[in-house]
Amino acid sequence: MTNDYDVIVIGGGPAGSTAAGLLAKHGRSVLVLEREKFPRYHVGESLVPGVVAVLEELGVRELIENGQFIRKYGTTLRWGAERDLWTIHFGEVGPCEYAYEVKRAEFDNVLLGHARGLGATVLEEANVTEALFEADRCVGVRYRIGRQGALTEARARYVIDASGQSKLLAHRENLISWHEDLRNIAVWTYFQGGEYFPGKDRGNILTEYHGNGWVWVIPFADGTRSVGFVGPNDLFTASGLTPEQYFERNLESTGEAKRLLTGATRVADYRVTKDWSYAATRFAGPGYLMVGDAAAFVDPLFSTGVMLALKSASVAAATVGAILDDPQRESDYQKAYEHSYRDFFETVVSFVRYFYDARRQRVDYWTRAQELIDPVQELEERADFIRLISGLGGGLEVMQIPDAVQEVTGVPVAGA
Repeated sequence: MTNDYDVIVIGGGPAGSTAAGLLAKHGRSVLVLEREKFPRYHVGESLVPGVVAVLEELGVRELIENGQFIRKYGTTLRWGAERDLWTIHFGEVGPCEYAYEVKRAEFDNVLLGHARGLGATVLEEANVTEALFEADRCVGVRYRIGRQGALTEARARYVIDASGQSKLLAHRENLISWHEDLRNIAVWTYFQGGEYFPGKDRGNILTEYHGNGWVWVIPFADGTRSVGFVGPNDLFTASGLTPEQYFERNLESTGEAKRLLTGATRVADYRVTKDWSYAATRFAGPGYLMVGDAAAFVDPLFSTGVMLALKSASVAAATVGAILDDPQRESDYQKAYEHSYRDFFETVVSFVRYFYDARRQRVDYWTRAQELIDPVQELEERADFIRLISGLGGGLEVMQIPDAVQEVTGVPVAGA
């Protein structure tokens, strides 16, 4: 097997699989190094319509449609000063009427297998130990297969860091900037059975606020559901409770989440993560780009994680392709990529911060969304709110391949 490639992708999650698949689709030699064996567990099961265009660009949407994934036509919330339930439907603004509720082990496995099918070389249980640099330029990686495997060196013209929250290159370069006001803890588990919203809302995620944080309930096609609580880490620490006790106390004080779990049985252990938002101070350097969580991570309030992964990977793939064809313009292409990704990410972070103030009226959230993505008020406020949390907003907050990259590749980014 050759150890020289056009591109090495560190990580085979949604961002890595997408970037690798699109580059391989356009004739690049690509090596994907994934440290785990797929299918593997991962949280983050509720998708938004912003992913759909990238799935179509990859040529994988039909596989997702034919899989065991429930359609998600909207989001149901109990949030804000008014305490009644309210629901938005993605079809109110189009062009995508629905997204999906997915078990990530299955969904991610589909994407990684599709990248293989498009021609990428994929090595699982391949742990990248370090990135290789020569004269400050990233030129490859060292990795080993399994715990006992010998160190192997692979080189490439370009490296894409899709290592997720391991943030391999951001750690190496000391680039991580934490969002101190979003230092949360997430505790979650899985239930079987319970109640559902009626009609086409059956697949909706529930997002319910109460005084200490918020709860999600995500239904799956097999009758199970993911249920999680997110709240400030300092409140959890001060409580003196175990994560399990903290989850149960907060779930008990909900209204709609508790109703949906009537008659349900917990069928999995609890899982815990410190769900702290962050962004690298830059998303690229000589010879590399960061995508998805390797570049930035935002609180999961609006289920934007997979969407950010896929969209950033789509733009990164086109950007890297352009750089390989025109290396002298690397800096310009990198700046355009970062500008596009960071604009959208910071819009989401700004809105998450605003939304966390649950004392506001519902219309206040809609107005803020319009201020962020539609200052000329082309649409109604509610429509702009839906567009923003769907990942379908217009203007700078939607990641696009820079014009210069489009000139080189001739291929516009999905959703641009």
